[in-house]
Amino acid sequence: MFGADKGSTDPLDGKKIAVGIVQARFNESITDALFEACHDELLAMGVQEKNITHVKVPGALEVPVALQALAERDDFDALIALGCIIRGETYHFELVANESGAGVTRLSLDYQIPIANAILTTENMEQAVARQVDKGRDAARVAVEMAHLLEQIA
Repeated sequence: MFGADKGSTDPLDGKKIAVGIVQARFNESITDALFEACHDELLAMGVQEKNITHVKVPGALEVPVALQALAERDDFDALIALGCIIRGETYHFELVANESGAGVTRLSLDYQIPIANAILTTENMEQAVARQVDKGRDAARVAVEMAHLLEQIA
């Protein structure tokens, strides 16, 4: 947590930031790439390895409950949700995408903690592969920037 020293005015300075990452294992080749890109970007922004907590859950529907457990610890300035939902032939895609997204948003509002949502929702594997690195990096930047913004507002 930021503590008494609010840190840099650079919104992408992660030196004083603690981040929790929840990664879904389903479509693990994609979520591993999301995590690697996210983790590398956090380190590049100065987030210390000791201030990054990484947990894995079975799938996107389990991401919100793990995020909630991390939020309740009150140890983090921001959280990150990583997952990959690829459209299939049934309604299951819509259910998982809608419920996981709603859960992430609700937790962010309820706990007043920024949660960068990088749970990909794509039509096919090719779209997921095309987005995995950029969205992982984006999630890291959003988490750090929003942590700074909420600290400034408070």
